[in-house]
Amino acid sequence: MEIKIEDIVRNAAPDLQVVTIEANVTNHPTTPKLKEEFLALGEEIKRRYTMPDINKRPAIAATRAAYKALGKEPNRYRPSSEALCRRIVKGMELYFISDLVDLINVVSVASGYSIGGFDADKIAGDTLSLGAGREGEDFEAIGRGQLNIACMPVYRDEVGGVGTPTSDNERTKLSDDTRRLLMCINVYGEEMPVDDTVALATRLLEEYCSATDIKVTTYR
Repeated sequence: MEIKIEDIVRNAAPDLQVVTIEANVTNHPTTPKLKEEFLALGEEIKRRYTMPDINKRPAIAATRAAYKALGKEPNRYRPSSEALCRRIVKGMELYFISDLVDLINVVSVASGYSIGGFDADKIAGDTLSLGAGREGEDFEAIGRGQLNIACMPVYRDEVGGVGTPTSDNERTKLSDDTRRLLMCINVYGEEMPVDDTVALATRLLEEYCSATDIKVTTYR
């Protein structure tokens, strides 16, 4: 899979790096050990941040700045990393979906980066372009129905949008049947060092999803 970053996004976010991780995986309901790891991270986040601190985390602040530069209001359409951290700091119960989904959430909360997780076999073509959403563009967000992605960074395949920093699309979402993962780590501004983020993601993939043939690529 290749990522092409369009000029409109490059101009709005000149420091953007997209790091992709591709791997063969197995997926299952969230294992107790991963739940424990996620819950422990949640307690650490609650100790480190108050609610006003969350959108000042460097990675989250940079993602919000990209939204604003493209013309999107980030307080109405929060990046997923921000939304997850807010949920944790509010003391709301974490939800668990599957090992693949939840390990991506662990990496996102730990690093501050919004991360797309896609079933690579459901992506049409071998290239994703990262551009800006258009008015009225169809996008069925996971668990949310139609999402207004106008002026939002959006990955598109040959069919249409598959992911934004706010939500991924139902069409290419991860499921129990996913065998090939594409993870897109959106580094609009660095917080956790990229190498450390990749190392964390790789460890979790190998430990919980028996990942093999792991390929890491960075796009700027």
